Amino acid sequence: MSRPEADLAAALAADTPIPRDADGPVFAEPWQAQAFALVVALQNKGVFTAQEWAEALGAEIREAVAAGGCKDGSDYYERWCEALEHLLIAKGLASHDGVDARAAAWERAAEATPHGKPIVLENDPEG
Repeated sequence: MSRPEADLAAALAADTPIPRDADGPVFAEPWQAQAFALVVALQNKGVFTAQEWAEALGAEIREAVAAGGCKDGSDYYERWCEALEHLLIAKGLASHDGVDARAAAWERAAEATPHGKPIVLENDPEG
């Protein structure tokens, strides 16, 4: 990461209520770690820069804070996912309809999955 990108990332982290402990970010649920890793992987592959990511995440957090959310960090990873969706849509790598369809498929799969079993898209009764 270049110095300007590192400075921007540090400034964002300082003002962002990211759930963390002395060792760094903490994840309350496995999906949060997966979302974190997905962004890191996409950034490492050059899909977007650290600055683009910081700007996208910062915009989502500012919007959430203005609407009364994201003050204690409890919805931080929801903002993370929203930022990723919007960034991928802006880059033409996803569409609103595609994201909505995939979310609906996961919701149907979750409803069709017996308690205690992993949720997989193959459980989507419409899929």
